[in-house]
Amino acid sequence: MAVNQTKKSSNIRVQSQQKILIAASTEFVLQGYKGATVQSIADRAELPKANILYYFKNKENIYQAVLEHTLEMWDQGIGDLDPADGPKLAIEKFIDAKVRLSFNHPESSKIYAMEIIQGAQHLKEFARTYLRQWVREKAKLFQQWIDNGEMQDVDPVHLIFLIWSSTQHYADFETQILTIMNRADYEDDDVENVIKFLTDMILRGCGLK
Repeated sequence: MAVNQTKKSSNIRVQSQQKILIAASTEFVLQGYKGATVQSIADRAELPKANILYYFKNKENIYQAVLEHTLEMWDQGIGDLDPADGPKLAIEKFIDAKVRLSFNHPESSKIYAMEIIQGAQHLKEFARTYLRQWVREKAKLFQQWIDNGEMQDVDPVHLIFLIWSSTQHYADFETQILTIMNRADYEDDDVENVIKFLTDMILRGCGLK
């Protein structure tokens, strides 16, 4: 009985925190960090402000949790590029995961972009350590494939930048894209079309098609 009660309490906690983070993501996108308040997050989550502060000490704590959740989600989605995959499959997997994350979780991409544009005040340590190391490792892997003659001699760091920017564009500039395309929202086949287009263009640029 006690075990079931503990499990139930744990599930309620997880569900409540997830609800808060979803509401907070929307508020931070719409209002920015300075404009968003704990009360506005509580209102959007349809929870008492006291409930928000029970799980998170303050607005900065909520914002940090949103960023960490975003980075964890991206890391899990992209995963590790496997040397055994070869450059073609690795690029295909990278683009596929990143596009799907941009379409399915646009708020996360927008918050991350806003944070970086504003000087990465809450992500400086992350950018200096984990992110820098991640790019170096992936760039080294691409360079090995280049040296082995498995792909075109391109700058591996700029290749990673290109994949990041082109895939995140569909989240960060969603309003601009939909306005130009005269649509209210993305359509079901847009994800597959974007994946196909970007994959084809980037693979061609790397001499893999």
